[in-house]
Amino acid sequence: MPASYAYLGPEGTFTEVALRTLPEAATRELVPVVSVPAALDAVRNGEAEAAFVPIENSVEGGITTTLDELVAGAPLMIYREVLLSITFALLVRPGTKLSEIKTVTAHPAAQPQVRNWLRTHLPDALWESAASNADGARLVQEGRYDAAFAGEFAAAKYGLEPLETGIHDAENAQTRFVLVGRPARPAAPTGADKTSVVIWQRDDHPGALLELLQEFAVRGVNLMLLQSRPTGEGIGNYCFAIDAEGHISDRRVGEALMGLKRVCPQVRFLGSYPRAEVDPKDVRAPRAGTSDSEFSAASDWLARCQDGRF
Repeated sequence: MPASYAYLGPEGTFTEVALRTLPEAATRELVPVVSVPAALDAVRNGEAEAAFVPIENSVEGGITTTLDELVAGAPLMIYREVLLSITFALLVRPGTKLSEIKTVTAHPAAQPQVRNWLRTHLPDALWESAASNADGARLVQEGRYDAAFAGEFAAAKYGLEPLETGIHDAENAQTRFVLVGRPARPAAPTGADKTSVVIWQRDDHPGALLELLQEFAVRGVNLMLLQSRPTGEGIGNYCFAIDAEGHISDRRVGEALMGLKRVCPQVRFLGSYPRAEVDPKDVRAPRAGTSDSEFSAASDWLARCQDGRF
């Protein structure tokens, strides 16, 4: 397997900035690719050791392209996550004035984060999506658009200048990125972990989703993300991407997943990995009755009952 990480490029994306915060990135060849599917396919095809891609932002939620690519195709697994604070700059060719901007571009995930700013300052500008924010900057450099929303750090790379900086509609906006590789044994639990899965309903009936979520609730497993995605099998057919607190080796999490496996036609495990920027000391203790020791005690009690030793 090549010692390389594929990431959403070209050079100068927020994805690259987030990737370079990982210590192991210094020992890998970082390979920009044109899209999230291309990054994940590089791993599936054995062309890269791992892929680094955006999966969620705090303004619009899950990045649907990434979620859909993880749901479909050969299984992949998340190993790490990184949170990056996001503010945009409006990058233009030198000498361009705000009044001269008629077309703007950026990655689709950027638009909800600058929508209000755009409405206020460039209400008549035409928006067109780019493969990434840095690719938008490249297209401005080539003269195909007047301006691009991207990181200020991308300006020098593409011979542009930041006409406006610090652009964001929501304070403290963040994007979550994940390092994705081929399936293997998850890293040991840290005490501040997250488990990601995708689940499918067996059939549609009143309370169907509630029944699935109860597998987590009765075991005291907190959910951090729940997002429905169409399966492609017709209107009303959905699967559900879920992030849950805890590690698959935690008894409460493992038993919740076993419960889902019994009642769902399909469960795709996407990994258990450390939560970004969370100290294990700050993680709240499991609810009473849901710790590993309490699960073990209950299991021992059942065994004694079966043996007539109660």
